[in-house]
Amino acid sequence: MHYGAMNFPVLPVLEEIDLVAAMGFDYLELAMDAPMAHHGIIAANRTAIVHALQANGLGLICHMPTFVSTADLTESIRLASVTEMRRSLEVAFDLGAAKIVLHPSMAAGLGAFVGGRIKAYAHDFLAEMVEAAQQMRLTICLENMFPRYMLGVQPADLEEIFTSFPSLKLTLDTGHAHIDDRGEGRMLQLVEQFGSRIAHLHFSDNHGRRDEHLAVGRGTVDFTGLVRRLQAIGYDDTITLEVFEPDRQLLIDSRDRIRAMFSDGE
Repeated sequence: MHYGAMNFPVLPVLEEIDLVAAMGFDYLELAMDAPMAHHGIIAANRTAIVHALQANGLGLICHMPTFVSTADLTESIRLASVTEMRRSLEVAFDLGAAKIVLHPSMAAGLGAFVGGRIKAYAHDFLAEMVEAAQQMRLTICLENMFPRYMLGVQPADLEEIFTSFPSLKLTLDTGHAHIDDRGEGRMLQLVEQFGSRIAHLHFSDNHGRRDEHLAVGRGTVDFTGLVRRLQAIGYDDTITLEVFEPDRQLLIDSRDRIRAMFSDGE
């Protein structure tokens, strides 16, 4: 298993690389968001970033920008957002990223009232990203979302997307799967239905109401049950600890707890 951590995009990327390495992680998941990790800044500092990753023995996974609106009802905003994603993908390729994590878009503003239109915009966006990734020979790992996003939430949503884009893999996000679950067991359903497609994991805890990004064990996610199911399907790849608590020791503790869970089942 390979364990990674994500940068905090308000801090300089080179400082975050050194910190992630000092904490003993195997790779950096680079969240390509402004202000400090925008694709323009990353591209301008490419040589230094690549050198820092190599010097610290870190692999690289790139997370496409979160705070854009690729299915927005306002065309200028939507097209600008798609452009930001495409340029981020090109920079990720130039950095030598092993995998790309991508959100499937969201229904913002009045989008909830015109769901069909939002789905069509999201489909067009994914088609463009998938085609570009295939040309670059990059693996896109689509991340499951939570109900507020309206897209890529339920297993049926993802089945529809994967049918349209069979080259996509799945990033299973524990925090997203747990929000507003209401006892349906969405997280384990995703493992059961898409186990062979899971190529990346995001582990964080919450109390089922919002994406708190807590340390493992500080919320109500059943990590023990999840790890048991992941072992049953033979998962042995990348896990990013998406723990964003101020005390970064909790990030290390979370990794060590998950590592112990996987070791106990061997």
